[in-house]
Amino acid sequence: MSSPEVLPDSEAKRWKYLNNVRTRPGAFVDPEEFDGSTVVENMDKIKIFGAGGLGCEILKNLALSGFKDISVIDMDTIDISNLNRQFLFRHADVGKFKAEVAAKFVERRVKGVKITPYNCKIQDFDEDFYQQFQIVVCGLDSIEARRWINATLVNMANCENPDSMKPLIDGGTEGFKGQARVILPTMGSCIECQLDMHAPRAAVPLCTLASIPRQPEHCIEWAHVIAWDKEKPFPQLDKDDPEHITWLYQKALERAKEFNISGVTYSLTQGVVKNIIPAIAATNSVIAAACCNEALKIASSCAPFLGTPGEGEPNYMMYSGNDSIYTYTFKHEQKEDCPVCGMTARVLKVNPTWTLEELIESFATLPEAQLKKPSVRAEGKTLYMQLPPNLEEQTRPNLEKTLEQLGLTEGTELAVTDPAFVGVVFNFSLKFA
Repeated sequence: MSSPEVLPDSEAKRWKYLNNVRTRPGAFVDPEEFDGSTVVENMDKIKIFGAGGLGCEILKNLALSGFKDISVIDMDTIDISNLNRQFLFRHADVGKFKAEVAAKFVERRVKGVKITPYNCKIQDFDEDFYQQFQIVVCGLDSIEARRWINATLVNMANCENPDSMKPLIDGGTEGFKGQARVILPTMGSCIECQLDMHAPRAAVPLCTLASIPRQPEHCIEWAHVIAWDKEKPFPQLDKDDPEHITWLYQKALERAKEFNISGVTYSLTQGVVKNIIPAIAATNSVIAAACCNEALKIASSCAPFLGTPGEGEPNYMMYSGNDSIYTYTFKHEQKEDCPVCGMTARVLKVNPTWTLEELIESFATLPEAQLKKPSVRAEGKTLYMQLPPNLEEQTRPNLEKTLEQLGLTEGTELAVTDPAFVGVVFNFSLKFA
């Protein structure tokens, strides 16, 4: 059942209480430096970009916070499982693109706001596209996507051009926990600096998957890791292709029935394969509100925002709803050896008897790297390249050689790249353990 539209008598009446906040200086703002008379006009001109799994909440909040020109990216279509928490969608919308449906719904309810939807990945656009926005708000459900947009905005930043500095407001949830943070590219800690806070989950032993699965997740991982590799139903697994996920779901369901395990669903299959934590509506609303609150503060200057330049100013807010409600803010320091915003190589402890293949595999599980398809160069030579195929074939024999056999010594610097992070070079300095 759709809700009736409720419109204000006038534009001024709709924004009356919001204007009481955004046009007045807060307790921590210098009244002499705050000009509330221009805030509404300036916010009308600001172009803001939003993306990700917190999209419904973020889109609604931004529109009701006075932002008039919003762009949103989401490549997903609406699944019936979304209807329990993503309130902009109705049963008739199942199968349609989320970005389009959400944009139309909010435009219909909040008159005067213009929302431009894009049904694609954030990686489908280049730096020229992102230059048009003044603020970027992300509620992405993927670490890889977060790292990509972070690297893109840092690469865009030019100290001689203030307009190139795009504040990144990032929010994420995991069950009853969540976080919101503001990143000013090159001026403080970025997402890559904080990567070790998002260490990959421990892998389930293959012997458990192959012989004694005990949980529905084990059946899904069996289909993902073992059955797919054995049967090769498609040339390459595309985690965003519903046909591929359906194949994995059917295989996992068969496996679960064999061992009398219940709980395998399509949405769970999608979550396990894409490493998505099930979302809780209340947590999403809290974190989305925190992110949009920061956007309002940045746009209006009515109060200091997370990440405000200054000694000891917090840039990270943690939230926990597991036992009552708890929040905590702190400053995450910028790392000099950050591969995106730092200037020095990161020390990498290795065993000199490792083969190059073992070293490359370690990049996937290393909390501060988490690279799935790394290519490696050393000083003056190429050790291994994932692409193009002819170069991969030429460098493949190096995988069986030890680091010592390859002439790598303590202090040797490695340049590591990954196709998921175009333009980013991860520099490591070897330290033998």
